[in-house]
Amino acid sequence: MNVRTPRRRVLVLVAGALGAGYAVRYAADTYTFTPTTFRFLALFCDPRLSLCGAAREQAWWLLPYGFAVLAALGLLRFVAPRLVTWALRPMRDLVPVIGQVGPQNLGHRIRAGGSRRDEFTALCLAVDDMMDRIVAGYEGQRRFAANASHELRTPLAVQRTLIEVGMGQPLTDEQFTLLTAQLLQTNERNERLVDGLLVLSEADQGLAVRLPQRLDAVAAGVVAAHEARAAAAGVRLTSQLRPCTVRGEEVLLERLVTNLVQNAIKYNHRGGAVHVTVGGGTPELTVANTGQDVPPHAVAELFEPFKRLAADRIDHSGGAGLGLAIVRSITQAHAGTVTATARPGGGLLVEVRLPTEPE
Repeated sequence: MNVRTPRRRVLVLVAGALGAGYAVRYAADTYTFTPTTFRFLALFCDPRLSLCGAAREQAWWLLPYGFAVLAALGLLRFVAPRLVTWALRPMRDLVPVIGQVGPQNLGHRIRAGGSRRDEFTALCLAVDDMMDRIVAGYEGQRRFAANASHELRTPLAVQRTLIEVGMGQPLTDEQFTLLTAQLLQTNERNERLVDGLLVLSEADQGLAVRLPQRLDAVAAGVVAAHEARAAAAGVRLTSQLRPCTVRGEEVLLERLVTNLVQNAIKYNHRGGAVHVTVGGGTPELTVANTGQDVPPHAVAELFEPFKRLAADRIDHSGGAGLGLAIVRSITQAHAGTVTATARPGGGLLVEVRLPTEPE
């Protein structure tokens, strides 16, 4: 019988203990009337004493059981700890295996064979699954740090070049104005990127307080604030807002709606449209926009940090590539879900589902 798992070893110990118990009982019943019992009583007990006489006459049958109890206590004291250690040995063997896991050895797995119905195998498989999730998160953080470094390096390099050009030769007033405008634009780009990183980090930490918030009121303020931008871009911005109360943080909800509306306006075309809907059932918030065709396979990647439909990192169109990544993090912080669908005529339909409060 294979006794590699704690369950099987415990079963072996239980079976052995039951067998030993039955053997002791059988021996006690069989050898109660043996001369050894009487000789033991005669040796240690004076028959002239009433207590010993009573023991010899009435309680002599308890002697074998007394020996059995003493033997059992001896086993519990000296043998049982070793048997328990043997039964739990597979668990102890996991300690050095898990201790080997670290940033330099994230690919290490236990890979225990056996049935999932066995607790030990289920534990090993759960540890392997946990390591897979840790690796995914670790690799995601590495990619995020690398992408953030790249995103920051590009505008910093542009700033350095502009400064060196300005210092290398005298500039006319027109050239100085152009250089200043370019530096200001690059600096604003860096500020947006840092601000986006801070919001993303705050959303990833979760919500400390959840209060009832009127999502329709938040969306109404965002739509009103972006009407001028939409008009300047030649985009028609409309909304249909019904009462909808969710639990969350007002500033983050406002940022969520703002990012969706800004993206819908930015990645649109003149004569296009953006429509914002709140309430009326599930999903609680939808933002639909016209625009360029989005391949269906590329939709999911748009929610990753620094992922854009265009592969060019230099032309950011005023964005930091964090808009939809922040939307996803804020939605998850509110225990909701967000999905995007490519529209047949171009553009996206973004749907946000959030836990609601009764009106």
